[in-house]
Order: sequence, then structure tokens, then C-alpha cells
Amino acid sequence: MTDKTIRLTTAQAIIRYLNAQFIEIDGARVRLCGGGFGIFGHGNVTCLGEALFDVKDTLPLYRGQNEQSMGFAAAAYAKYHLRQRFMFCTASAGPGTSNLMTAAALAHTNRLPMLMLCGDTFLTRLPDPVLQQIEHYGNPAYGLNDGFRAVSRYWDRITHPAQVIQSLPAAIATMLDPADCGPAFIALPQDVQGWAYDYPAALFEEKTHRIRRQTPDPDEIADAAALLRAAERPVIIAGGGVQYSRAVAEVTAFAEVHNIPVIETIAGRANLHDTHPLNIGPVGVTGSDSANAVAEAADVILSVGSRLQDFTTGSWTAFAKDARIVSVNAARHDAGKHMSLPVVGDAKLGIAALGNALAGYKAPESWTGFAKAERQKWNAYVAENVKPGNRPNSYAQAVGVVNALCDKRDRVVAAAGGLPAEVTANWRTLDIGTVDVEFGFSCMGYEVSGGWGARIAQSEKEPNQDTIVFCGDGSYLLMNSDIYSSVLTQKKMIVLVLDNGGFAVINKLQNNTGNQSFNNLFEDTPTIPDAFAVDFVAHAASMGAHAVRVDNPAELGEAFKAAKAADKTTVIVMNVDAYEGWTTQGHTWWEVGTPEVSDHASVREKHAEIEATRAKQRRGV
Repeated sequence: MTDKTIRLTTAQAIIRYLNAQFIEIDGARVRLCGGGFGIFGHGNVTCLGEALFDVKDTLPLYRGQNEQSMGFAAAAYAKYHLRQRFMFCTASAGPGTSNLMTAAALAHTNRLPMLMLCGDTFLTRLPDPVLQQIEHYGNPAYGLNDGFRAVSRYWDRITHPAQVIQSLPAAIATMLDPADCGPAFIALPQDVQGWAYDYPAALFEEKTHRIRRQTPDPDEIADAAALLRAAERPVIIAGGGVQYSRAVAEVTAFAEVHNIPVIETIAGRANLHDTHPLNIGPVGVTGSDSANAVAEAADVILSVGSRLQDFTTGSWTAFAKDARIVSVNAARHDAGKHMSLPVVGDAKLGIAALGNALAGYKAPESWTGFAKAERQKWNAYVAENVKPGNRPNSYAQAVGVVNALCDKRDRVVAAAGGLPAEVTANWRTLDIGTVDVEFGFSCMGYEVSGGWGARIAQSEKEPNQDTIVFCGDGSYLLMNSDIYSSVLTQKKMIVLVLDNGGFAVINKLQNNTGNQSFNNLFEDTPTIPDAFAVDFVAHAASMGAHAVRVDNPAELGEAFKAAKAADKTTVIVMNVDAYEGWTTQGHTWWEVGTPEVSDHASVREKHAEIEATRAKQRRGV
């Protein structure tokens, strides 16, 4: 270290620091920050924009069409890179920044790194009130950006240029921490962005990061091993943390050595190949009959890298009340849920230590045989469920067509509505880590934007593979402009728009709880006098994509082959049935809240039927 300094603005210092950060991945040294997504406004163009211009070759800035979609793309980018790399998002003060709120919540929920560099009102307050400023009369320091405290793992407001010296390293440390990983938000007042400071030159020296692996406590390992050794019907729940820890091989080997069935969460899809004999299928509300049968019968549940959200646990009805849970997780908060026996630490190290402590143990063959038999029954159901012609056009048929024709390393993206359940239940994993079903925050609109972000990441490592997006018509209408982004940036996607005439899955939920169809399907919306369909083909074509409508799964297959051969984004549109197009098996109970009192007999009957299952619900223990 020396006393040498360099005079930079706050914005210049932030960007120079980001540009000097690297990470070692599989023996290769790459930039930690893959670049950014940005929409400029008066709150970030003059200072942050000036700083970004000088690093446009090393920190590429992708021009977004919507701030929320930028955040979705950044989340998908981080997910593809297993949280080892991240993108920043920069938005202007006011509505530009507020548009990022939903994306920040998605990243927070899913424990994904994303850096937000957002404009803020003037620190001096001399020009107050400025354009797009929210005034709080009794608290002038309180503003829109404070709202991001609830959806950020790290939050700061730079009120002096020197704060960058502490704030940026802290933000990056948070984003790389396996336990605390999530979005970091830095508010940048417009005047402070341009203020200069004599920064230590050493701050901007290149630094190579490594993600910490926390060794579990030996006593926790011993307790977990003792519980598992006594198990007669153990099962492994493999969550998304298995992939983030790069522990797929270790968890698979552990299951094989100890003959323990494995069931996957939504985030943990593609932890095991579809054909692995111990892969019993996805568990929970959007799961499989096979995995749910095993989960219900298990006496000890080994959860690895899962936060055990309600779609995994069936609102805590998926497991027997007396079943014991061992939870291996880097985050203490997740490891201790429902009085689990916690093993706090890295999944890769934790499973290795647990395997050593469990030497010689094997689950009874009768139990594993039961699990495998259940999986074979589920395989037969899926094979019939995805078969073209078995009913009107369906999501499952589309999933089956694509699954049969795609490359094993193609990446599948889905989110929100009915498609996460259909993809999770029916998709046959062809290779590890190839499925991105965003259902942690269940964000409509993630599909296309997340597909763009995933394709940007994929093009860095697997440029010859494809990113395949499953999108409903409701999500398409909500957020579709990154089709244009993908064409502009030459990041090819294949987008399947499956049109069922509105929010059909919520209509199904409405009907399944005794309610009549209302305000979900266009045809059942009283304020629409004469419903008509959107011409999605013409719309997608207007954004520069190849676009085609198909009438059935056979035509979908031919269109998909053409899309694989094409050199730019293709959008394939097919109508699917809103009522008969659903996977009807594989669901656990899910608590949504139904009316205890109603004038409608059908609602009262469904309430009683749904509440009858509550007897199975674990109450926090």
C-alpha cells in the first residue's frame, strides 16, 4: 500500500472499482460483473453515464426497455452463472428506480445477486423539490429509494464520495456470501455522483474473489448422522442450493452410496438426470405423485439447499407430522425452519462430512424399491400426459414436443401462471442445471426478460446452445419488449407463446375453490363487451423476430426445428385449452385462504373440502 491517490467522481470510482473485480471459476479468471442493464434519465445519465462510457468494452451496458425487465434479466444472468457472477442495473431517480422494485423482490426471494445503482434526489436539497421527488414533510431524508430496504440484502445511500471505499466492497461481499446472497442497492444522489475525491489508488487494483465455503459444525453433523442412521424411510430433498454450491455430484454420490431416494424442488429441478434410478421426481404443489408419495411416507427428510417454501412443502402437509427434518443450508435462517435439525454450512462440504459420518448405512431396499415403483408409475402418466392428441392443445403437449427435440444443454425458462407447474411436472431433465423455473416470487413477465438475461449468460459459455422460453399470453401482454432487446443485441431466443385466452390458471383456481369464472379469462370479464384475441405473431414480428402461428403439436414440432436452425429470435404461438389443458395429477394441498362464510353453496362446499385437509398440516414443528 502507498499513499498514491487518484481524483475521481463518485460515479467514476464506483465503475472503476467494479471493472477491477474478478472471480475464479473452474480455474478460469473472469470479471465478476458481467456488465449491466441501463436506462438513462436525468438521475444517472450525466455522471454515471459518463463513467460507464469509458468501460463500455469491459462492462457492456445493455439498453433495457423497462427497468423491471432489466432486473429480471439480471436475475436470470446470475442464476445461469450459479451466483458466481452478477450484473448491475442502473435506473434514473423516481419512476425509473421504482420500476426495479419487483425485480429486487424476485432477487431477494431467490437469493440472487444483483447490484442496483439508482439515482436519488440532491443531497444538498438546494433545488428541492425536484422533478420526480417524493416529499415527506416531516422527514425530508426519507424518499422513494428507502422503500428498497425491504427487498435488498445490502442497502446504502452515498452521501459523500469517500463512502464508496466501504460501501462497494460491502455490497460485493453480500452478493457473494452463500448465506446472505441477494440484491444490493446503492442510492446515488444526483449531485454526489459528480463530486470528486482523492481515492487511494490501491482501491482500484485488480482483485480476484472466491466464494466462501463454510464448514459445518462437527456436532451438528454427528446429530444429523445419528438421526439418519436410524431412518427406515429416508428421502433427500434437493433444492436450488445444491447447484449454487456446485454440489450436484456430491449429492448424487451420497444418494447412491446410501441408497436414498431423491426428490427435487422447483429451484432444484435438473439436479439429477431424468433417468437416474434414484430421481423420484419433483415434490410439492407443482410436483409428481411419485415424489409426493415418498415425501408423505418418509420418516426422515434430508433437505439440502432448500428454503422449504410452501410449494415444496404443500403448505406443510406434504410430510408426516412425526417425520424428522435435517436441513443442510448455508443460511442459518433456512436451516432451522420447522424445528429442523440444522446443519449450517456449505452443501458440498456438509454432504461430504455427513457421508463420512454415515459410513456403512444404506436405506432398506424395500423403501427404495417402493420409491422407484412410484416413479415408474409417474413416468407412465407423464408419457400419456404429453402425448399429442390425448385432449385439446395443452401446455403439457407443448412441453413434450420441445423436450423431445431440444439439445440436452439447451436452457429452459418459465415463470408464473400455469407453466411452472406444467414444466416442473412434465419436463424430463436431459442435463444438469438446464432448467430455470422462476416460481420463488412467481413473477409474470420474467419469462421473456429472464430468457434474454439467460441467453446473454449462455452466450458467454455455451454460444451454440439455445435458450427456450415458455410464456403464457398473460405474461406476454404484461412484459414482452425484450423480444426486441434480444433481436437488437443478437441474443437469440426461442419463445413459445401458449395462448389460453387470459389468466387461465387463476381461473382454474377460482373454479376449484367453488367460485364462478370472473375477470380472469377475457370471455368472462364483464367490462369487456366483445373479446378478441391479440395477434401475437404480428406483434412479435414488429419487434424484429421470426414469428409463426401453429395449430397443433405436430406443427409446433416443425416450427421448433426451424427455430433451432434460425439465427435470430423466433416466437411460436399456439392456442391451448383453458379448461382441459392441465396436468391433473401430482399436486399436494396448498393453502390459499377460502371464504368461511359465503352466499354461494359451491364456495361453502369447497371451503369445507379444503379445510378438511388442514388436519395434515404441520404447525411449525
